[in-house]
Amino acid sequence: GKLRQNVFAFSFTKLYYLVFVILERSKCCCLYSVKYYRHLAPDHLLQICHRLGPLLEQEIPQSVPGVQTLLGAGRQSLLRTNKSCKHVVWKGSALAALHCGRPPESPVNYGSPPSIVDTLFSRKLNGKYRLERLVPTAVYQHMKMHKRILGHLSSVYCVTFDRTGRRIFTGSDDCLVKIWATDDGRLLATLRGHAAEISDMAVNYENTMIAAGSCDKMIRVWCLRTCAPLAVLQGHSASITSLQFSPLCSGSKRYLSSTGADGTICFWLWDAGTLKINPRPTKFTERPRPGVQMICSSFSAGGMFLATGSTDHIIRVYFFGSGQPEKISELEFHTDKVDSIQFSNSSSRFVSGSRDGTARIWQFKRREWKSILLDMATRPAGQSFQGVEDKITKLKVTMVAWDRHDNSVITAVNNMTLKVWNSFTGQLIHILMGHEDEVFVLEPHPFDPRVLFSAGHDGNVIVWDLARGVKIRSYFNMIEGQGHGAVFDCKCSPDGQHFACTDSHGHLLIFGFGSSSKYDKIADQMFFHSDYRPLIRDANNFVLDEQTQQAPHLMPPPFLVDVDGNPHPARYQRLVPGRENCREEQLIPQMGVTSSGMENFTSLNSTKFSSSLVEDSH
Repeated sequence: GKLRQNVFAFSFTKLYYLVFVILERSKCCCLYSVKYYRHLAPDHLLQICHRLGPLLEQEIPQSVPGVQTLLGAGRQSLLRTNKSCKHVVWKGSALAALHCGRPPESPVNYGSPPSIVDTLFSRKLNGKYRLERLVPTAVYQHMKMHKRILGHLSSVYCVTFDRTGRRIFTGSDDCLVKIWATDDGRLLATLRGHAAEISDMAVNYENTMIAAGSCDKMIRVWCLRTCAPLAVLQGHSASITSLQFSPLCSGSKRYLSSTGADGTICFWLWDAGTLKINPRPTKFTERPRPGVQMICSSFSAGGMFLATGSTDHIIRVYFFGSGQPEKISELEFHTDKVDSIQFSNSSSRFVSGSRDGTARIWQFKRREWKSILLDMATRPAGQSFQGVEDKITKLKVTMVAWDRHDNSVITAVNNMTLKVWNSFTGQLIHILMGHEDEVFVLEPHPFDPRVLFSAGHDGNVIVWDLARGVKIRSYFNMIEGQGHGAVFDCKCSPDGQHFACTDSHGHLLIFGFGSSSKYDKIADQMFFHSDYRPLIRDANNFVLDEQTQQAPHLMPPPFLVDVDGNPHPARYQRLVPGRENCREEQLIPQMGVTSSGMENFTSLNSTKFSSSLVEDSH
């Protein structure tokens, strides 16, 4: 019986083998493989090819990112190794060479950057250099926060520098515009007059005046040298949404543009010699239906064009070729409101961002405006991206910007990412991730095309390397006992040495290179005792201080106080313009009571002070 069982088992083994051989050699072999490898999808090989590229890219980057090929050579080959991709090292003679009158571009497999000695020597020989060779982006890691100053009682949505970079202006929801010294953080002056939140500010190109728009429907203009009010412009019937000084020069004739929530845009003519502003603007009412608002605006580099965005999805372009503003185009390609727009630095191209999840790069070609579509749902070729984007049902563009050389366009998206695009082809280059809330601030470096500053409601301020798509450094606006403060605006000084931010808690944050010793000499909270005193207004809406019956710029230098109204020590009072040479007893404020019962600060043996800023802004 046992022998019979063994023969039976052997026969079945033989039978199975014969069946296997027949299936393997017959036309049924494909069916056999399908059954045997049933866990493999029909496009399994294609998926493998898609995965090989990104995995190898992480180990050994290819020379041209995003190119998908199985047949490449050199640094594009799938068989590349570290040994086969040797770095090129240039000697001094190669650095000193010129190609078409310019230093040659570094090859993609260029090794470590040349030493500063070699770069300076090559500049000595040919008189030229490339910024990326002389200044690596790692230098920006040394920018630090010099000081965080509490100077407003409400959120600060506006900050800007003057044209020299020596003054910082902040505009807040507490209706005040304040002037600060960049180099040491001193509070220099407070510009009073607005009755509602400050919505936008602009400094003219001659650096002689500043204009501030407000939710009180008015634009106030002050002289930067004396802080005297120059004009109160009343041309809108709703909040001011944007202000722009035109760079166009025609003799002494200049223009200031303003857009409003009433759906109008005004062009205010002013004289650069006399600083007189015509109170009657050239006005365009762009309100095809009730509720339409003009939101944003931007002048071209030469001032010939102005582009605006509005809630009716239309981009309007105005032209100054005849000396007077005239509307030449209405571009209706977006499907939701256009709330960010920016002209390039050196051409007639501009980029528009919309809540429809797209941005468009516009250029005037063959007598019409043509655009390149940037879809925020696009992902880099050959790369997989898993992030917040998958959880956002509708992508929206929150802000747009150009790099300094106009080669790249940067868009901020409501999925907390920044996307870097080639401005000529519309190809997505990088996705920058690092923010934890929406980003509404994009500020390019004034002369380094590799560097961008971004800030958002998460309290993070991040410095980016656009060329490599990486973070250089980040700062977190943590406020002791109050959590983090959302950063609402950021601007870089013209010389690139400083950048300033403002937040939701009324702070001004000053960043820069070098020592913070000068900033250590000022107080953390800086207000003037007269900042929030009541004002009286005349028929033209110019203001006087109610208590002294004087114009604010003609009042004696105020005392420096903290957020609770307590005066600072004498060493801080001496930092107020006009009090530098006061005697010690004049720096000690005395509390008095006016006839109306209001408390007032006075000084012993007070003399008549000059209220103008000593330092000329020219």
